[in-house]
Parts: sequence; structure tokens; C-alpha cells
Amino acid sequence: MKKWHYPLLASILSITFLAGCGQSPGSQPNTQSSTKESTKASGEITVYTALEDDQIKTYLESFKAKYPDVKVNIVRDSTGIITAKLLAEKDNPQADVVWGTAATSLLVLEQQGMLEGYSPKGIEKVSPEFKDSKEPASWVGIDAWETAVAVNTKELEKRNLPIPRSYEDLIKPEYKGLVVMPNPASSGTGLLTINGIMQVKGEKEGWAYLDKLHENMAIYTHSGSKPAKMAASGEYPIGISFGYRSITEKKKGAPIEVVFPTEGSGWDVEANALMKKSEIKPEAKLFLDWAISDEVMKAYNKNFAIVSVKQEGATLPEGYAVDPIKQLIKLDLNQAAQNRDNILGEWEKRYATKSEPK
Repeated sequence: MKKWHYPLLASILSITFLAGCGQSPGSQPNTQSSTKESTKASGEITVYTALEDDQIKTYLESFKAKYPDVKVNIVRDSTGIITAKLLAEKDNPQADVVWGTAATSLLVLEQQGMLEGYSPKGIEKVSPEFKDSKEPASWVGIDAWETAVAVNTKELEKRNLPIPRSYEDLIKPEYKGLVVMPNPASSGTGLLTINGIMQVKGEKEGWAYLDKLHENMAIYTHSGSKPAKMAASGEYPIGISFGYRSITEKKKGAPIEVVFPTEGSGWDVEANALMKKSEIKPEAKLFLDWAISDEVMKAYNKNFAIVSVKQEGATLPEGYAVDPIKQLIKLDLNQAAQNRDNILGEWEKRYATKSEPK
């Protein structure tokens, strides 16, 4: 099992605090934030996002302060549902911007010719693996999120069971009926977890593993956050979720331990893109400029250990036992996007009977 922890990674991804840090000394101010531009900007845009509900309001504060006359209509849902909605609207796109949605989903949209190339102001500060290599860029990342397991220690103590530390632990018979995870067809967290398993084990061994995991599965949720919340409440003691939500539940006082699998975590990049439409609104480009600016990057940094623009003074983020970059498996995002439909189709055939009602 190979993890992505060789020295090159330091130049690819940037470790940052869950609590905000200062900007890079070499950063240049974002010129789109001038008073004149802020005063003149007006209009209305529709933004599709898979960001968490409790993040969106805080993130948008700096945009609203800068562009008070721009109305932002937010359409929020889980990654899989947002992706399906965008694909269904291909011939009549309703969104102007996609914000904070899995890069693997945006690569699917790009393959369908649905994205308009745009390199937002400040893109040169974004780490190479967090953005499209073309010019103009079809997508630009803001942060990365990874597989984590929320484990209710009190519930396992009642059953005299140890805390699972690895993917292999999760398929042990003593955990039968105690595990929940997101449905990858509707949740980006579910999909990145499956992608990680497939790229670590290979497809044949990956499906064999998932067959065994399915035997222990109580239910597949349609939200990446829900398994962590279920574990926190004790409804099910083991929830395969993602780092931010699991750590947040622990901070709230839930009796959970946040476990990052010893084999490494699957991951994806939350990214932004401009939708291809007959009319590209200038406010949509302003939004994308703002979405990688210093002020909102610091806000992302309060929630995510890994963000796309390097923050100085990095230390080990709260809630992480090891360097979060070392926890990430080696992953090919393009391969994950290309295999998406096949993986989801096969997953539905094998496991959809345990998925919660929509």
C-alpha cells in the first residue's frame, strides 16, 4: 500500500492549519478587489456548490462585503447530486459558476464540453496539482478533503470491541451491521473513498474488498457528513466520512475518535469552474477571482488542513496525528474521472439495496 509522502509532494500540496494562518510573503494583492470595481459590480449569478451548509455563509461574508450589489443564488447539494443536475442541464445550463465541487466531477463536465476556460486572478499562487494545466484553466481547486472514520468509543466499549484502524479492520466480522458510509453515486466523500480503495488495491481486489465491506454495512447514506453525525450520536458506532466533519463532531463533544486509515486516505479536490453559456456574466468571473483570494482562502483554512494556496507558518493541524499530506494515497484524478461511470454503475448493481431512501 503506497502513500503519497515522497519529498515532491511538498511542492504540490500545501499543509495549513485548521485555524487560519497568514498569507505568503510573496503574495501580491488581488487587484480585482479595488473600491471602484466593488462599487460598480452588480447583477445576479447562480452558484452550484457541494460545500457544507455551515461553511457557505461564513465564506460568502467577504464576497458580500466586497460586492454588496451582486446577488448570489446558492444551489447546494451533495457532490453526486450536483454533478447529476449539471449533466442533466447540459443543453440549458442554469448555473453560472460551480464552487467547491469535486475536481473529478468537473473533469467529467470538461469531457462533456460544458466548462468555459477562465484563469482567475491569483491563479499563479495555486499549487500545480490544484488546478488545470491548460491556459485558460477549466477548473481551479481551493482545498482537499480525505477519507476519515468517526468511531464512537463509548458504543464500542459497550460491545467490548477495539477501535478499527485500517480498511482491513473494517471488514472484520465483529463489526457486522455497525458501519455506515456514503453512497458514492450521491456523495463525493463516498466516491473518493471508493476511488482510493480501487487505486490502492486495483479493481479486482478492490471489488473483492468492497464485497466484504458491504457485509458489515448497515446503510449507505446520501450525505458525506451523515455517517460522522450518526457515529457521534451513537446511532451507528462506525461512520466512514471525511476529516473536517469527523473532527467537527469531536470538537462538539461527541465521544468519537477520528481515525485515518493506516493504508492511507482517498481524497479529492474541492474546485471551481465557469459554466459554458451563451452569456458569460462578468459577475461570474468576479466570483471566481474572489473564490481563490487571500481573504476567503484563510476562511477555507479554518476548516481544511490542506488548501490550494500556500499559507506560511504551517504546523500539524488540530485533529491530525500525522502530517495530513502523508495520509493521502497516490491518486490519479483524471483516471478517477474517466472511470467514474463504470465504478458507479458496478457499485449500484452490487450494493444499492442497502442505500437509504432518497
